[in-house]
Amino acid sequence: VQLQASGGGLVQAGGSLRLSCAASGIKYSIMSMGWYRQAPGKQRELVASITSVDIGRPNYADYVKGRFTISRDFAKNTLYLQMSSLKPEDTAVYYCNVDGRLLGNHWGQGTEVTVSS
Repeated sequence: VQLQASGGGLVQAGGSLRLSCAASGIKYSIMSMGWYRQAPGKQRELVASITSVDIGRPNYADYVKGRFTISRDFAKNTLYLQMSSLKPEDTAVYYCNVDGRLLGNHWGQGTEVTVSS
């Protein structure tokens, strides 16, 4: 399994970015896909996730609700994170994750997001 994340960069506060995560080598069912982030000196934390069972009800961390939107293109096996109204505290390396019972748990290489004030 390979997860290729992209879309990070430098943006001013209030701006937007869209992250993408292209998954390849998927041979088994994906139960969930999600975005996590890790700021310097902090633990990795969940940003948003979406399961195959409950696609219409993504899960968001409280601090991104109303600002970030997670979506998935099943045909392209690609996960997206649309980030709006970005804040300096959103600065972090963002990682995508896929998980499945037979697939296992896999992480992408991360894409860096820097929000300037």
